[in-house]
Amino acid sequence: MSVVNVDIAIVGAGIAGQTLALALAQDDFAVAVIDANKISQSISDEFSPRVSAISKTSERIFKNVNAWQHIHRMQAYTDMQVWEDQAFGRIAFSAQENKLESLGHIIENNCITQALFETAKDQENIQFFSGEKIANINRSDEQQFINLENGDMIAAKLIVGADGGNSFVRKTAKFALTFWDYDHIAIVANIETERPHELVARQAFTPTGPLAFLPLSTPKACSIVWSQDTQEAERLLGLSDEEFCKSLQVALDNQLGKCDLLSKRFSYPLKMQYAQQWVDNGIVLVGDAAHTIHPLAGQGANLGLLDVATLAQELATLKQAEKAFHTKKALRPYERWRKAEAAKMIATMEGFKRLFSGKDPALKLARNLGLATANTLPPIKSFFIEQAMGSAGKLPELARSTIKK
Repeated sequence: MSVVNVDIAIVGAGIAGQTLALALAQDDFAVAVIDANKISQSISDEFSPRVSAISKTSERIFKNVNAWQHIHRMQAYTDMQVWEDQAFGRIAFSAQENKLESLGHIIENNCITQALFETAKDQENIQFFSGEKIANINRSDEQQFINLENGDMIAAKLIVGADGGNSFVRKTAKFALTFWDYDHIAIVANIETERPHELVARQAFTPTGPLAFLPLSTPKACSIVWSQDTQEAERLLGLSDEEFCKSLQVALDNQLGKCDLLSKRFSYPLKMQYAQQWVDNGIVLVGDAAHTIHPLAGQGANLGLLDVATLAQELATLKQAEKAFHTKKALRPYERWRKAEAAKMIATMEGFKRLFSGKDPALKLARNLGLATANTLPPIKSFFIEQAMGSAGKLPELARSTIKK
């Protein structure tokens, strides 16, 4: 048995966990990253169906931890179009009208995590424990011990739970959850279209849920996220590939012509989760371990990255002041800051979901009038652009500007 001593142990080597490791390493923390799955991945020529819409704010975070240039494949999008199926209301946003090069990027999740690993793998103060399962965690106020199934032990002042919605760290800490089932299933796949996407991210709202077409890095390839109520999603999943693609074409109002599958269809149920407590002595949560939201606005990854940037900033400030960084009291400012932002995002997503659900004629007329009116009012459009780009609210330093280190 070997014992590894670090300042901070991060459980989970996804987008949030590895980004945090890089940010902490820049401030001379000794970090361990543990994941039950193999961390390094080969990137094939075929697109992965799991993607994230990365905001300009998240782009700055990736640049500030020196990972952006290692991302193998990405697609900038310059326009967004949102409308309701079989209705007149729609709203459109463009980078050009906001004097920007792009509104964000669509990037496959495995391309992001591999870029982070390529950046972190040779850093002296980051140690990876890849493909290693945790047997248990023993806690005390001053030191935490992670026992791996292979018999090794990692000792750390602070454990970060970056291990997703089913977080082992959160369960170990016995943090209670507020949650509800959206009664939606998300269907994801990659699609080849007859007409080019022209760098436009499209979202159509139907009575049973939203459909997003997100541009990939070839002109006629898109990633779809089709979130439908459970009954309709199960019907769609039961269709043949040809019938499914015809349904897609209709739901998108034939904007990109004939559709063909480039990948298998995958699906997963959607639920909101919000940890009632994010910190304790020696424990802190980030990303999906702390909160999961509906993907209709594509903000899940961006919300988690802002958790990471905020936590890294708070920990660096404590270290610079030579204060304890692992206590519940020291971590409370992070919890207050990010819990408030997450709660606002959860409420916004729930509001959008309810607003665009159902077939009530009066509600449908109201929301379409609202979309049409908003499309003509620059202040309202600017508000939505700020939300989409991640620049609304209080931002940590890593997210505000590119930092030279």
